[in-house]
Amino acid sequence: MTQKTLPTDVPVDEFLATLDPRRAAEGAELVRIYASATGAEPVMWGPSIVGFGTYAYRYASGQEGIWPRTGFSPRKAKLTLYGLTEHPDAPALLARLGPHSATVACVYATRLDALDESVLRELIALGWTVTADTAV
Repeated sequence: MTQKTLPTDVPVDEFLATLDPRRAAEGAELVRIYASATGAEPVMWGPSIVGFGTYAYRYASGQEGIWPRTGFSPRKAKLTLYGLTEHPDAPALLARLGPHSATVACVYATRLDALDESVLRELIALGWTVTADTAV
C-alpha cells in the first residue's frame, strides 16, 4: 500500500490564506506555537496538515512510512492536533488543556483561544520527544 499523505512544496502561508479568517488566524498562531516548541519549520503534508519534523514508522503488519513528528490541521469544524497523546505525561496535561476531545492519536478543539497555551506548548514538546528515536 502506498502512503497517500506526504510532504508537499505548498507554502504553509499559502494554505492558511485559503481558510476562513478565524481558522487562518488560529493556523498562523499554531504555526508560531509549534515552531517555538519544536524548533522546526512547518511543512505542508497533503492538502491540509501542517507538520513539524518527520519520523519513520513501521506497523506490526509490515506497513511503513513517514509522518510529521507533530502538527495540526485547522479543519472547518475543529482544529486537529497531532502527536500530543502518546507521551506518558500527556493524560495529566490534557486534563488541564481546556475544552477538547481526544482519540489515541489526535486532539480536537473547537477554538484555540479556549486552550491553555502553556499546556499546549508542553504537550507539543513532550510529543516531540516521543518520536526522537525514529526522526528522519
